[in-house]
Amino acid sequence: MQKLTIKVKPNSKQVKIVEDNQGNLVIYLKSPPVDGKANAELIEILAEKFSIPQKSVRIKSGFHSRQKVVEIDIN
Repeated sequence: MQKLTIKVKPNSKQVKIVEDNQGNLVIYLKSPPVDGKANAELIEILAEKFSIPQKSVRIKSGFHSRQKVVEIDIN
């Protein structure tokens, strides 16, 4: 299990992943932060990035925040 601190920027024009100065990820999402759409897109993008199934990615905290802690099961 790996825990990542992620800052999410919804409603972006393009999807991209950037690493900030502290080594945390900043992920730009196209989806709006409505009805969990941005969270669902975040899980989809992280699963694709690490080549794992979506069920292996869990948001541990920050469901309604732009700062999130995500747990990834890479096995």
